[in-house]
Amino acid sequence: MGIKDIIKEHIAWRSQIFKLAKSDLIKTYSGAALGWAWAVIKPAVTIFVYWFAFSTGLRNKAGMEGFSFFLWLIAGIISWFYIQEMLTQGSNAMRKYRHLVTKMRFPISTIPTFFSLSHLSVHLILLAAVIVIYGLSGHLPTVYYFQILWYLITMFLFCTGWCMFSSMLGAISKDFVNLIKSLSTALFWLSGIMFDITSINVKWAQMIFKINPITYTVEGYRNCFVHQRWFWEQPKLTGLYLLELAVMWGAALWAYRKLRREIPDVL
Repeated sequence: MGIKDIIKEHIAWRSQIFKLAKSDLIKTYSGAALGWAWAVIKPAVTIFVYWFAFSTGLRNKAGMEGFSFFLWLIAGIISWFYIQEMLTQGSNAMRKYRHLVTKMRFPISTIPTFFSLSHLSVHLILLAAVIVIYGLSGHLPTVYYFQILWYLITMFLFCTGWCMFSSMLGAISKDFVNLIKSLSTALFWLSGIMFDITSINVKWAQMIFKINPITYTVEGYRNCFVHQRWFWEQPKLTGLYLLELAVMWGAALWAYRKLRREIPDVL
């Protein structure tokens, strides 16, 4: 079963995909007194803690280009909240929706898609909040904001591919899920979210940051809000990211072909 069959399943089940994405979103915040407010409160508290810690002399002003540290920070960190959810919870998606795998004739290739769409909708709310904050701070939208769509699409594709790959392996092994959760902190600090990677003078360290696909999206959002630079002005980084995106989906398709028949029995 290849990519054509997966696309056909997505087209045939497109209505159910969006309904399940909505259901997943509602289920995530149901049962709490503040409900949907937690979608904003949790990242807001995280941003405040990092802003407070790094605004007391730990920050590096390079690359901020006249923007306050707070504005520079939220431009980069906003994508991390979506990516982190997909990294950690995405690997557990098949187990979370095991009833769709074991009790229904539901195409399991669509589970990563609606799971990713659910979390992307929260990201869009936070992204809109960032745009409003920038506007209130005197930085009105520019033509560079149009390329946010490019980073949104590529990030969604990468995270959905990751979810398909990791959820397949996560369904087989809980150790894999725990491993990913333990690595998420390291990935955060290796993504240039808290500091400007161009200020690093060690070449091999810069290479690690550039190879990390999360860095591409983080810096991409800052290209829109702070640096005002088009993504095609960095052809090597864009080419590397697209290569990593292709490899990610290659791994996802490999895992899908190998494990899709075993997963219902395992779960």
